[in-house]
Amino acid sequence: MVFSSSVHTSDLTSLPLLARGKVRDNYAVGEDRILMVASDRLSAFDVIMREPIPEKGKLLTQMALFWFDQIGPKGLNLCPIHLTGDAPESVVTPAELAQVAGRSMLVKRLKPLPVEAVVRGYLAGSGWKEYQENSAVCGVPLPAGLKNASKLPEPIYTPAAKAAVGDHDENITFEKTVEMIGLDLATRIRDISIAIYKAASEIALKKGIIIADTKFEFGLDADGTLTLMDEVLTPDSSRFWPQESYQEGTNPPSYDKQFVRDWLEQAQVDGKPWNKTPPAPSVPDEVIARTAAKYQEALERLTSTA
Repeated sequence: MVFSSSVHTSDLTSLPLLARGKVRDNYAVGEDRILMVASDRLSAFDVIMREPIPEKGKLLTQMALFWFDQIGPKGLNLCPIHLTGDAPESVVTPAELAQVAGRSMLVKRLKPLPVEAVVRGYLAGSGWKEYQENSAVCGVPLPAGLKNASKLPEPIYTPAAKAAVGDHDENITFEKTVEMIGLDLATRIRDISIAIYKAASEIALKKGIIIADTKFEFGLDADGTLTLMDEVLTPDSSRFWPQESYQEGTNPPSYDKQFVRDWLEQAQVDGKPWNKTPPAPSVPDEVIARTAAKYQEALERLTSTA
């Protein structure tokens, strides 16, 4: 089922396409700006699903804009951000408005840095797996006796090297990031990322959401200023858990594509379990609807004024 409001793949002809990621389509606006269009595409296990999640791109964009307001110059001013303040609708033709309205950001064109800035406040996912093997995550030693979903004594910085679309990011040590981008930038990215995570975690917890972990991306502007870019603190880049159902030692339910992941784990192709390579099996309408509802609930919780 493809809903009429869904945008699986944008098709703007008035601007040059720079790249398509797993979720976003990026178009050049002159030499110094990029129009980022958040599609309704969903990827799981690094494979893009054929079926879109209705309104997902709009929900992600609204959530990212909420967080940029909280942590950028309008709010806590923790670091420069890539938003230009210009309306995305101002750079496309009238015929293309429906493809960008509510799901786009007009941002500065930056030189991206090849580091995914991952911050973990809880032990989960690949971090939990690694901890069981060597009591550390990305070279950061942790105390003995932690469980799945344990809250860490302090948030830890566990960077990854960016991979090409379709490949897995590679967990690396902080020392490796120093080799890649130099001590000054590596240290600033680490410190800013931890500061943003701590501030965002406090804000989210007041709304009943635990941010277990998240990742940020940074770039340099024309003056060499370190700038937060891409999208921030959405269920696509973060692990969100409802506070009311959190329990240490379990896999807490999350506000993201978990319904799709769970379904894919038991999906079969030609009578055999899906091998997590393209093409993905068709995802049932019910799973898509439940996933869309989870994204909607996360946005409503975060942005509620109650």
